[in-house]
Amino acid sequence: MATSVTSAESKGSLSSDLFYDILRRLDGATLASAACACEAFCSISKEEKLWENVCSSMWPSTNRDDVRSLISSIGGFKKFYADCFPLIVNKEVPECRWNEYLEYPEELTEAEYYGDMDEIEIVAPSDFVSVVDVRYKDKTICSKVLWGIPNANGFPHWFYSCPFRIDLFTYSTRDDEHAGEVTLSVSDGLPPITSMEKERKDGKLWQELRDGIRLSWIVVNTKIKQAANLSSWSPLGGQRHWPTDKDFLLRFGSVLPAKDILPCQAVECIVLMKFRVSYTEEGGVPTTLKLTELSMQVGDMEGAHLNGRNSLLVLKEALSCKRSKNYDEALESCQLYSKVQSELREEKMRNESRLDRLYILGGIMACITVCFYLW
Repeated sequence: MATSVTSAESKGSLSSDLFYDILRRLDGATLASAACACEAFCSISKEEKLWENVCSSMWPSTNRDDVRSLISSIGGFKKFYADCFPLIVNKEVPECRWNEYLEYPEELTEAEYYGDMDEIEIVAPSDFVSVVDVRYKDKTICSKVLWGIPNANGFPHWFYSCPFRIDLFTYSTRDDEHAGEVTLSVSDGLPPITSMEKERKDGKLWQELRDGIRLSWIVVNTKIKQAANLSSWSPLGGQRHWPTDKDFLLRFGSVLPAKDILPCQAVECIVLMKFRVSYTEEGGVPTTLKLTELSMQVGDMEGAHLNGRNSLLVLKEALSCKRSKNYDEALESCQLYSKVQSELREEKMRNESRLDRLYILGGIMACITVCFYLW
């Protein structure tokens, strides 16, 4: 009997070890699915070390001691993954028209339009932490961590009134490990180009860059202990700057709710990444790209950048909005926003065109009247 019990316990222990070894090799989505398969997997999947490994492989910034402490303080790695892996989805973009869209209503004071300052003070800039990782073809090329919001603490009134912008390469001074230049070369998988003239024709380098780059911009609020990924992971669009000839601009982002914050009720988080060609084959050096800009701004329906005061409120709201693991669904919400924004812009142009015609007609009638009296 004793032998049988010992044998059963050994098998149970062995099975747990095997199960753990299997689960630690899975990615986050598969691990979450496996936890629903049976009671043993469910129990083992609660191990925080498993989720720490998942987060570490997906976001290398989480390997830092200060970031690990931050994640532990907001609920652990399992919660962090559940918050940051799904992308933000906001399909409640208002189908508004220009004549219904309120810019700055004259009957409202500035305080009434922007909200009470006491509410703003609750959302302190120092509560936000940015955790940013950039990959190219599954290879991490950049990891940055920014504590707080730049220029917010020393100059609060200036920050609340001026356009909100975070530039990681200017302000992430605490990240000593990745303080040097961020570059991509042929050894990383870039196709070699002999000249920019040839690149303009075939766009091979541009296509490889747009298809291979992945960006995660996670914002954590330490006070409310919530986090979210504000990036779209893959580029939403981009542009080759022909005037400078050697710049490539990639645009990421998401649509964030702004209900009860702004009249437009939805805004766009804009994350820009700019690469510049440093060398080409014609100079005797393989193709090399240098990452020169990595920034985030928040824009409204008109394309104007929000100030720091409104941006803090929007970021706080974004941490608790709807998310989805379906990338196509997140992309659909961004396309819906762009569609409404385009319709709004076209309607504004039509209204301005009608006003121009009325002014011209009024001028002609005034001239005719003056000529009639003079005659």
